[in-house]
Amino acid sequence: MFGLWRKIWRTGRVAEPAPARPYTHQSPGSRVLAGSVQVRHVDAGSCNGCEVEIGSAFGPVYDADRYGARLVASPRHADALLVTGPVTRNMAEPLRRTFEAVPAPKVVVAVGDCARNCGVFAGAYGVAGAVRDVVPVDVEIEGCPPRPEQIVAALRGLTGR
Repeated sequence: MFGLWRKIWRTGRVAEPAPARPYTHQSPGSRVLAGSVQVRHVDAGSCNGCEVEIGSAFGPVYDADRYGARLVASPRHADALLVTGPVTRNMAEPLRRTFEAVPAPKVVVAVGDCARNCGVFAGAYGVAGAVRDVVPVDVEIEGCPPRPEQIVAALRGLTGR
């Protein structure tokens, strides 16, 4: 028992070091949001690959919260929308309403290739289009799915940390 405590005491805290700031994009709204940003995630019709990576980005390893990005449950409390997937016909109007519910200044982040250009779902009968076809997009994160480091880097660009 005491051997375990001794090892923990000697080892100390082990975590991922903060990466250098690779993301240099500053959206117009990011100057106002500098310091912290409240994020509302909207799944507009994705395959959930991006959601797994977003979960990792806000998890204990990558910890986007330490850079001032925090997930919130209501668009009325949000500063930014994190949108994943191609916008399906059923989600086009709810996405517009969610966008309108976010108070100004607001930022929209399109996460993944599907949100950017419909990805493998381009031309499908149930797809209304990419996120930028429904609401204005400020930041795009490429990848299918994007790595958690890319998501955290984009959020760091919004918070300025």
